[in-house]
Amino acid sequence: MVKNFYIFRHGQSSYNLEGKIQGHTNNSVLTDRGIDQAYATADNLKNKNVEVIISSPLRRAKQTGNIVSKVIKAPLQFDERFTEVNVGIAEGLYYTQAMEKFGDLYKKWRSAKLADEDIHFEEGESKRQVRQRVFSALQQYAQSKYNNIAISGHGITLTETLHALNIDKEEVDNGEIIHLQYDNDNWHYIGSIK
Repeated sequence: MVKNFYIFRHGQSSYNLEGKIQGHTNNSVLTDRGIDQAYATADNLKNKNVEVIISSPLRRAKQTGNIVSKVIKAPLQFDERFTEVNVGIAEGLYYTQAMEKFGDLYKKWRSAKLADEDIHFEEGESKRQVRQRVFSALQQYAQSKYNNIAISGHGITLTETLHALNIDKEEVDNGEIIHLQYDNDNWHYIGSIK
């Protein structure tokens, strides 16, 4: 049976607006624009027969998931495997500070090149590790009773999910939905919904 996954990035957060690296930081919350984006995401999911929403437990994703859950009337659950990449000692820095402080390491970490998939900041995780934990969760939900699942997640977890499927996308916008299908142990990228 074909299963549909609608994985969306949280709405604009305070850290997005300020140009800060978020990672596991949990004090970043939705801005007014982010709230509007969450409602737009909900509108885009209204006719998708979503049975459950799984969210990262970080506040910005949780807030977005809550809005979508209320609008489309689907239950909300949490799963730490959809948490954003842990950027270790770079968390909370402005992008400009990270560039000054880490230079080439920061450039490689931002890179989508396969050769850089094991790059990470001290106390942080690599993109390969992100893909492994996200796909561990996706595989589990693909075997669940649900056929149409929405996931409230983060920018890098989303781009790394796509990179694992050989889809070269540098960035997923706030509120953007990535539609994946699972069929006979195969994952397919259907497209993006904005």
